[in-house]
Amino acid sequence: MSETVVPPASVVLVSGGSRGLGLAIVTDLLVAGVKVAAFARTVTPELAALGERYPDRLYYGSVDVNDSAAAQAFVKEVETALGPIDALVNNAAIGQDSLHVHTSAEHLADIIQTNLTSPLVLTRFVLRRMLAKGLKGRIVNITSICAQRGYPGLVAYSATKGGMDAATRSLARELGGRILANAIAPGFFASEMSAVLGQTQLDQITRRTPTGRLTEPEDVLPLLRMLLLDNTNLNGQVLVVDGAASI
Repeated sequence: MSETVVPPASVVLVSGGSRGLGLAIVTDLLVAGVKVAAFARTVTPELAALGERYPDRLYYGSVDVNDSAAAQAFVKEVETALGPIDALVNNAAIGQDSLHVHTSAEHLADIIQTNLTSPLVLTRFVLRRMLAKGLKGRIVNITSICAQRGYPGLVAYSATKGGMDAATRSLARELGGRILANAIAPGFFASEMSAVLGQTQLDQITRRTPTGRLTEPEDVLPLLRMLLLDNTNLNGQVLVVDGAASI
């Protein structure tokens, strides 16, 4: 069998790219010289400012990941503006702040749709276009340590992230090395999403983390660069970044 070499990504699509880790990913890739397309439900001033700074390499828009028609139209716009997409970072997600017995069926459905179904639908659409154009490429799914360790109040959220981890492994098998599929599972960030745990639980997580702190976007970015830009043989892997809190 001949070796499959996947070139570095040149046009990366990032979902949920307007704030937090998503915005950090977009910024870091732009600094690295990559063309980036980013969408989120709301375009923040920070993302718009990046657009002014990198007008030739950043294409962004307001798109709900759950609106598959709008997301697919955005992908086509990106191809016109920046060229064919050869990498996708599934980062868009919503959190959970309720015990399972208190979570409505409607909210369960919303979490599953946003965090699992819609990313898989977007991935399918992007992959079909990559393959049709004869491209080699890369998929990186941003999941969570919640998929591997239990936390109260995050049952549905954890289930969706575990689903994305499993999908990552199966995609890697399906795509046969022509398109690399990996996931990064960060620990808890000091962010709006992790704030639902409450300060007491966050303090407990920090105390049992050998590095003595929560995860920061800067901890994730080097791994993402490696998975998107390096000549790597990593495929079908879920890389945990949590300061060894889950060991």
